[in-house]
Amino acid sequence: MPTAEWLLDSDPAIRWQVMRDLTDSPADEVAAERAKVATHGWGAQLLALQGADGQWGSTTPNPEWISIRTLLLLRDMGLDPASEEAGRAVGMARDSVTWKGWLPQDAAWHGKPLFSGEVEPCINGRVVTIGSYFDQDVQGIVDRLVGEQMADGGWNCEQERGSNRGSFHTTINVLEGLLEHERATGGTPAVTAVRERGQEYLLERRMLRRRSNGEVIDPAFTQFSFPTGYHYDVLRGLEYLRAARVTTDARAAEAIDLVESKRDADGRWPLENPHEGELDFDMGEGAGKPSRWITLRAMRVLRWYESSRQ
Repeated sequence: MPTAEWLLDSDPAIRWQVMRDLTDSPADEVAAERAKVATHGWGAQLLALQGADGQWGSTTPNPEWISIRTLLLLRDMGLDPASEEAGRAVGMARDSVTWKGWLPQDAAWHGKPLFSGEVEPCINGRVVTIGSYFDQDVQGIVDRLVGEQMADGGWNCEQERGSNRGSFHTTINVLEGLLEHERATGGTPAVTAVRERGQEYLLERRMLRRRSNGEVIDPAFTQFSFPTGYHYDVLRGLEYLRAARVTTDARAAEAIDLVESKRDADGRWPLENPHEGELDFDMGEGAGKPSRWITLRAMRVLRWYESSRQ
């Protein structure tokens, strides 16, 4: 597997996931490689950027945003939440990072702790993701998100301002959060039903199209990104279905074909749409160049799809 070998010639954050998801390495070897995320390479570098005040980006106007993005990336890297390094970093963030609203309507959540969340579901979904992964109490946010699901099955950050239609961007953030919470807590039938109704929102639209007329909702959905931030793209949507162990659905076939079409002659996938400003952290990947993150995610999505068809 020359592409797998290229992926393995990388950071521990990539290597351990390749070993688990693509090469079926023994569990003890996977665990040993994963443990390096806290002490070597990108994971260790991100942890070292945390300030003594518990925040990342302390000199920015909104360090809570940088802190959320950093914790999300550490989760994507697979930092072991039970590790001493994770416990120390997350504990400092929990005790120190607060929300900094500036408008009068922000008063309800200004100054509150990070893991209490705020009001927009696209943001709260990400807080649930990192809170659940790192063993923090986010049940109150989960309850809020369950109650905010819209009639079409989705969520929208603009619903606080009157929107009554779901958004792919917001919905994927909420779905990832609810799935992570189910993994951490065992879930409940009620929350699972809400989450499955939310994934139907994506599948009914074939992962990228308007239900009303079949048009592609946004050309950016067809361009793959990492880190994704709040942004939806087809690969991110398929990664959610894989993680949720959704049985192969014909409505995802077009999205799978799109992923297949982007593989180059060397069996690699490019980073197409980096979201500038999502996180000021260099992992050596540039727009238009082969990306280990995109390639890892694409290969395991295709593997999931093929195996679930058998």
